[in-house]
Amino acid sequence: MTTPLTASVLIVGGGPCGLMLANELGRRGVSAILIDEKPGTAFNPQANATQARTMEHYRRLGIADEIRRAGLPADYPTDVAYFTRYTSYELARFQLPSAARATELVKGMSGSWSAAELPHRVSQKYVEAILRRHAQALPGITLHYGHRLVGHAADDKGITAEVAGVSDGARFQVKADFLIGADGPRSAVRQSLGISYGGTTGVQRDFMGGRMLAVYLRAPQFYASVPHAQAWMYVCFNRDRRAFMASVNGSDEFAFHTQLRPGEDESAITADDAKVAFQRACGVAIPCEVLSHLTWTAGHALVADSMQRGRVFLGGDAAHLFTPTGGLGYNTAIEDAVNLGWKLASVVKGISPLSLLDSYAAERRPLALRNTDYARRFADSLGLFAAAPEIEDATDSGAEARRIAGAYLDQHARAEFNIPGITFGGRYDGSPIIAADGTQPPPDAANVYVPSACPGGRAPHAWLAQGVSLYDTFGFEWTLLRFEGCDVDEELLHEAAGRLRADVKVVTLPRALRDLYEADLALIRPDQIVAWRGRAAQAGRLGHVLAQALGCGPRAAIDPQ
Repeated sequence: MTTPLTASVLIVGGGPCGLMLANELGRRGVSAILIDEKPGTAFNPQANATQARTMEHYRRLGIADEIRRAGLPADYPTDVAYFTRYTSYELARFQLPSAARATELVKGMSGSWSAAELPHRVSQKYVEAILRRHAQALPGITLHYGHRLVGHAADDKGITAEVAGVSDGARFQVKADFLIGADGPRSAVRQSLGISYGGTTGVQRDFMGGRMLAVYLRAPQFYASVPHAQAWMYVCFNRDRRAFMASVNGSDEFAFHTQLRPGEDESAITADDAKVAFQRACGVAIPCEVLSHLTWTAGHALVADSMQRGRVFLGGDAAHLFTPTGGLGYNTAIEDAVNLGWKLASVVKGISPLSLLDSYAAERRPLALRNTDYARRFADSLGLFAAAPEIEDATDSGAEARRIAGAYLDQHARAEFNIPGITFGGRYDGSPIIAADGTQPPPDAANVYVPSACPGGRAPHAWLAQGVSLYDTFGFEWTLLRFEGCDVDEELLHEAAGRLRADVKVVTLPRALRDLYEADLALIRPDQIVAWRGRAAQAGRLGHVLAQALGCGPRAAIDPQ
């Protein structure tokens, strides 16, 4: 056994959650070792939808433009389209902007879609590669792909883990202050802790419930063979072969998923079988090359009973497992990493006590329950709606069946793919590190988001002069917003922050924006959540509310010891 490797944090899992956490920690000067059993980042496309909130976090890291350039061409439409078969009847289409159009469109949007970024359609394989490249360039971050966790022991002082190479079995030890299990639905970390999933599983539906076949394929002639406008998501709706397919590169690669039908033996499925399934969804034998195929289960809405045991934490699929409707799994995982990242850094640096980390599960587990429930509802809406037997017939009754299906699928698409309420409306009400002010937030609704500075939610967004996002003025750590005309002694604010060793940037905003926050002052956390808001006369409380937000307790506001 060689000399143990040491780091503040050991991350098990190199998917989006683990890689985002590595970036969050590395940007804050906190050392981390990441291990993953795969030889590298994902080969298969996996998740395909990056929600606007996730894009805002990528913007915070300075990589949003790079993410938006990845995958589909800038002018490629991101429509969601429904067909009886891809070369046959089009039933419904929900139009969405290309990446290039989204960049300009967002600057003129208000209300529910007042945001620094709009959603982006990009396969997870590209996102992981970008996150990996940025993580490994950060000082103190070390990535070990092709390695697995053999076991670990935890005590009050930290973690001792044993790691082995997948190919050669060579072992080494890692000593860390904290261990993060971001190692997927079969998480070895979760299982070692004896933590179970709770929730709904085993749901059977006509679609999106039961065993599914995933096929990553290359079909250079697809667009030329399909007599319809291009789309990002192609959904096949008939009695024989229900499927959805995402465009991966806008040229010739696709991620195809189909429901296995009764009698189809998944253990016997070959690449030729996968090819035939794709061609049946197309309606004609479009040539294709199967790059990979595997089976998976739809119908999960599962959340771990606990997301923490002492110095060990769970995130991503290890903590919650989604059916992919709504695209919420990967995006929830990213926010896990963002939430945990700043808190770990604050504890490692000695700014906050260990107890701050108790707020991770207190904040993120309710959001996991909320988001898995939304995804389940979308799966029910799509999967329990069955095609009429005559839907493919060139008859009057067939046309009527297509009209009825088209109307239903049109409203379903609007419900599933226009979700600012889910995207921006997640809240941390009741968290011990949120200074509630007695106001009530707007109702939680999937398709409507009402911006609110009620503490515990995302900071309301606005575009400033010259197309500058309000979020671009925030500090990477803490931000205090004050509005013009608000008479506050900024020196006293900095003194209060200095006593707590907190990095607080003070931003003065035009008086016209005060109505957005309904306060003279607003304290914004590193994850862009409103921690507190108040009147100018309450500026003297900043030290107390900052201490609460850091998990330090009120005494820390006046006593640096």
